[in-house]
Amino acid sequence: MPSSPHPLEPLLGPLRFAAARDFANLSTVKHLATPLAGAIARAAPSVSPEVLAALKAELVEIDAPDVARRRASVSRVLAVLARAGLPGGAASDAGRPEAQGRRDAAAAGARRVTEAAGSERAAPGSRRPPPGEAPGPGAARPPGVKVSAPARGPAAKGAARPSPIDRASLAPRTPGPAAVAREAEGRAAPGSTLGPDPHRAVVSATETAAASAGSRPRAAGPAPSAASSGPAAMSHRASLEAGAGGPSRARGRGAKKAEVDPDAAAPTRILSIAPKSGPLSLPIAQVGWRVNPRLLGALKRKGLQRVGDVLFLLPRAYEDRRSLKRIAQLRGGERGTIIATVRDVEESSGRGRRYFRAILADASGSIAATYFQTGPWLRARFPIGRRLVASGEVRQSLRGWELPHPEIEPADDVETSPIHFNRIVPIYPGFERHEQRSLRELTFKVAERYALAIEESLPAPLRARVGVMPLGEALRVLHFPPAGTPLDVLEAHQSDAHRRLAFDELFFLQLGLALRRQGVKAAPGIAFDVGPARLEAATTLLPFSLTGAQRRVVAQLVADMARPEPMNRLVQGDVGSGKTAVAVVAAALAVQNGFQVAVMAPTEILAEQHFKTFSRLFAPGGIDVVLVTGSGSAKVKRERRERVASGQAMIAVGTHALIEEAVEFAKLGLVVVDEQHRFGVLQRHRLKAKAAHPDVLVMTATPIPRTLAMTLYGELDVSVIDELPPGRTPIETRVFGDRGRAQAWEAVQAQLELGRQAYVVYPLVEESEKVDLSDATQGAEQLKARFLKARVGLLHGRMKQDEKDAVMSAFRAHQLDVLVSTTVIEVGVDVPNASVMVIEHAERFGLSQLHQLRGRVGRGAAKSFCFLIAGYARSEDGQARLEVMEETNDGFVIAERDLELRGPGEFLGTRQSGLPELAVANLARDQALISLAQAEARAIVTADPGLTQPGHERLRRALSERWQGRLELAGVG
Repeated sequence: MPSSPHPLEPLLGPLRFAAARDFANLSTVKHLATPLAGAIARAAPSVSPEVLAALKAELVEIDAPDVARRRASVSRVLAVLARAGLPGGAASDAGRPEAQGRRDAAAAGARRVTEAAGSERAAPGSRRPPPGEAPGPGAARPPGVKVSAPARGPAAKGAARPSPIDRASLAPRTPGPAAVAREAEGRAAPGSTLGPDPHRAVVSATETAAASAGSRPRAAGPAPSAASSGPAAMSHRASLEAGAGGPSRARGRGAKKAEVDPDAAAPTRILSIAPKSGPLSLPIAQVGWRVNPRLLGALKRKGLQRVGDVLFLLPRAYEDRRSLKRIAQLRGGERGTIIATVRDVEESSGRGRRYFRAILADASGSIAATYFQTGPWLRARFPIGRRLVASGEVRQSLRGWELPHPEIEPADDVETSPIHFNRIVPIYPGFERHEQRSLRELTFKVAERYALAIEESLPAPLRARVGVMPLGEALRVLHFPPAGTPLDVLEAHQSDAHRRLAFDELFFLQLGLALRRQGVKAAPGIAFDVGPARLEAATTLLPFSLTGAQRRVVAQLVADMARPEPMNRLVQGDVGSGKTAVAVVAAALAVQNGFQVAVMAPTEILAEQHFKTFSRLFAPGGIDVVLVTGSGSAKVKRERRERVASGQAMIAVGTHALIEEAVEFAKLGLVVVDEQHRFGVLQRHRLKAKAAHPDVLVMTATPIPRTLAMTLYGELDVSVIDELPPGRTPIETRVFGDRGRAQAWEAVQAQLELGRQAYVVYPLVEESEKVDLSDATQGAEQLKARFLKARVGLLHGRMKQDEKDAVMSAFRAHQLDVLVSTTVIEVGVDVPNASVMVIEHAERFGLSQLHQLRGRVGRGAAKSFCFLIAGYARSEDGQARLEVMEETNDGFVIAERDLELRGPGEFLGTRQSGLPELAVANLARDQALISLAQAEARAIVTADPGLTQPGHERLRRALSERWQGRLELAGVG
């Protein structure tokens, strides 16, 4: 049993994500006070009062509207965690004295960025500059013309949409013509203030922190990592770093003032899947040739310290340098590489910030290389009269055509270089543009010397069956593709070399899961007596007949429980398919055998609903059911824990409070985890560890595509409830724009007049200065004025538990007609009389979240409706999500489309599943490879369970080195 995690550990995920890359993600992480307050409450019994007092003092500041205050507050909380001895809490060096100077500079820089952004938003920038005011790429600038500070364009503000989970598997997106046109006019793209699914950033980061605190972004994949997601993100990041990257005073004895290159600060860590032994384990500093010290430091900060780490740092993109363009040939929104001469440079300041601008020219025209920062180190890169190669994305601003933060290289070796020119060159994730050249040189030497020295982990017969190339050859080709390789195939990560690396990763993942599955099946468990009499007694507890799908799943559960090894089964079903009924039958069988049952739900609302359901069904038979949550007096909580510990309470229903050390079971035999994806893997593991080898049943109402389930739950048995109970009518879903809102409210009024009830969901609790979205608090007041005869209630996550209980009880009892809420009602709310759901700003929600919310209606026999009200400023993906919701009510169809639209990196939060991260493979793209890898892995484990046969020792070694025990938690589900 692993040691218990630190009670404050769940804070690490969201805080370190918010602080990453000099707080570049801070604007996307909302409501940090919520996980902070929850962590304080959980940590109260075991953390010193001084630490708790310091954390409580930050509850107000950590969500302050001022960016500088938020940054300072996050830094202080990280420092407190470091002083509290939290493992990894010092990763941000928040607790070290010398870091205070950097934090002070960061806070000052944040103020400058905020002031500049505010001033620029107020400045007119929505018109296209007239001819002559903003010269295009083909118009050479007359010598001596002064260049004023460039306005911060929309691409530099809000362009990156990082998630708490790094989306290395998401495909890169290039701006469409409309986006380029909007950018040229100097106004922000619609909807760029906040990405889709505004709540998911904090929720997912909080839920996954226990499993992956401090985990690292993926090294490569079909898209840029969060650390380097293309020029748009670089401009945004650079503008954020501008304030923090200026001169800073190092503190400590003997310290000197120094000019600091902001680009040098790169705390992002990158996942490496390189072997841990053999020639590739050699430290980079010992390769035998000189490595640029700054590059060596950057690699070390990202966790890349061995030769193999460099070799397995796969390119995120490629640049075609087989033919270079003239400046006049550049097109806005496209990437280009030019050779030009530095004509002029200028440093300027404005609105509290400093800028750098270099004019590059060739015979066809001129263009500016712009930076939202400055310093001697930057001026030194652009000596006047020097010929340079500049690569980057072309953009138009109010000052003309620009290359924001381009990659700059000397043009001395254009004709002779075998690495940087006259070929397709790699672009690596997590590194700034100016670092690419030195990294490319290092990779070229490493690939030439060490690629063929790598141990081939796959047996030759397996490679022949699957049709993949040798690993060493694949790595060389990935870094430096041979002449004639189609660029589009490389960019799509569909080359033979990419296929080998993807299969390699998926195969070892499936091999580990197959071994884990075998271990679970071999462990001693409980052989429950599930004879016909007991099964009949269990099913008769239900006041209705099971559907055919429910009976099929119950039969699978019964067969599992009868075996003398632990059950480890996932039950997935659509919203309203009756998963709880299946869990009741399993619980009844366990109780009849004299074993206790633990049912864990993610929210108190859902836990209370399960408690009422189980109490109503089991109490008539004299079975004691207890509710274990964080609410209630100390006396009440202690009394409930005693009933569980003594065995008096046979069924314990609760939230994460069930996994606290104070909760002990007398004879736990069955663990039921509802909405499993909302718990971190360590939380589920701690509940399972309350007994020796209990049966485990995990349930989810978010249907999972088959390919994703094969990867996330390769070692679980999966059951699907694919039939809704009789009497349920399909929900009619319609999308309305802003102008159609009145029509939607008329339809709601018609339902209220029929005696029905309605939900109205908003993405925010209160009005926000940062985003232009309606909020639930104001919405409730507006609906009271609109529906004068209706009783309107308000429910949101910031309310105290007794207040939430009172509102829900009133709505269930039809003492309220309209319930205005945030997404707190996404799961666990069952009011059959509610027949209409209105979701404001529906384009901001994810597909699975929209589907879960829609599932709150249609739970009775009455015709039900879901009205999605969306603004006109919706993204292409946002529009696609709304169309899917209109087209189908099938959760499995929606899940497949969700996987296609969002990619697997965000779907269910794969990192919290406890499985190794995928650095190369893409679950949406590589579906055929997943099936192939699973079939091959299971065949090998079936024939050689211990991997002891000749030829399999390399498999065993590679699996051990690559995953380093991370698969131990995979059995939790």
